[in-house]
Amino acid sequence: MTQTNTHNLTLIRWLTYLMFMMFAMTSDSVGEIIKEVKIEFDINNTQASLMHTLFMVGIAISGLFLGFLADKFGRKQTIILGLGGFALSCYLFLIGDTFHFILALITLSGLSVGVFKTAALALIGDISRSTKEHTGTMNGAEAFFGVGAIIGPLIVAYLIHNGAPWIWLYVLAGILCTLLMLLAWKVNYPAYQKPAATNNKSSFSNSLKLLKDPYAMGFSIAAFLYVAAESAIYVWMPTYLLCDGTTDYSCYSSDSAKTLAIYSVSIFFALRALGRFVGIWMMQHFNWSMVLMLFSFVIAICFIAGIVGGREIALFTFPLTGIFMSVIYPTINSKGISCFAKHEHGTVAGFILFFTALGAAVGPLVMGIVSDMYGGDAQYGFIVATIFTSILFVGMLLNYLFNPTEKQLAKIEKSQYGAA
Repeated sequence: MTQTNTHNLTLIRWLTYLMFMMFAMTSDSVGEIIKEVKIEFDINNTQASLMHTLFMVGIAISGLFLGFLADKFGRKQTIILGLGGFALSCYLFLIGDTFHFILALITLSGLSVGVFKTAALALIGDISRSTKEHTGTMNGAEAFFGVGAIIGPLIVAYLIHNGAPWIWLYVLAGILCTLLMLLAWKVNYPAYQKPAATNNKSSFSNSLKLLKDPYAMGFSIAAFLYVAAESAIYVWMPTYLLCDGTTDYSCYSSDSAKTLAIYSVSIFFALRALGRFVGIWMMQHFNWSMVLMLFSFVIAICFIAGIVGGREIALFTFPLTGIFMSVIYPTINSKGISCFAKHEHGTVAGFILFFTALGAAVGPLVMGIVSDMYGGDAQYGFIVATIFTSILFVGMLLNYLFNPTEKQLAKIEKSQYGAA
């Protein structure tokens, strides 16, 4: 590989990381934005939650129905298309003056994210020299997503504190997105050539065929369970940690405990981001299935402890899950995609992304419904989330014991990455 090509691939990798960071700035700020939207438009919790749900529905629809675009038309063109749609939706927030219009923009942004994210995930396969490097790069991308998840809420808090509207977060994201789109247009991406036999077969029907594939379904179900548990933390943990019948943290005995409760979500995101940078190293040195099995076990224990011990224990164990959750999703995503040939990576990435977004939308919704059935107590919702984490652990344990993907990954390593 020439020095020019090496520099080009490094730039492409950094562009991919920045794309993940950019859309995380908006997606993971939704909790802070919802508080402002409720007041601004005088809506209830269910209506306000559509800010989160419709974004995820948009990603899910895009992943399932449009994931094949990256395989059919190429990574670069699809990335630029998705970034363009996202930038447009961000700029249109400047003229949005009704809640329904904002929901439409949220949905458009979700659809656009699904388009460029599936292409970016497919691109990671193109620039990786092995399935192990693929997993490391995926952890890097998700690490920058974690950074965006920290930056976004801080920007919203700063805007609100200084009397500026929260929509400027989207304008800022739109500007960054436009810059990334221009850079993506100028950079020379690796040549993408489909095998001749597949030239006319990249379509939505290929996504549906994955419903019968054990590798695609296994990793997609794992992604659903993980994201349902993860979203439980940043959507419902602030409610669970509130004192009974109040909207404050006055019941905690110390100022440090109150501070921890107030900033619990930020602490969770910070630990998750830190863990993903560590995960880049871990996945190069340890058995990925063992790491996922051990970490999913610790997550389940943290959830159980937070329920049995109440909010005083959850105050510590729930944010702590961030460090252990950090490597699970990017590794699930990477290994799921790596079970397939590179010319299928866009379709497979979209398929897994569909279940990812479905978990993020359905998990918190089911938790809310169950909590309302028991008088609005969020503890009952977290029992549902604990079931998700327990099933995930059982799946990761079975994956570690029986290693069903070993032969498939070795086959792909040899045929797609040139390993001996």
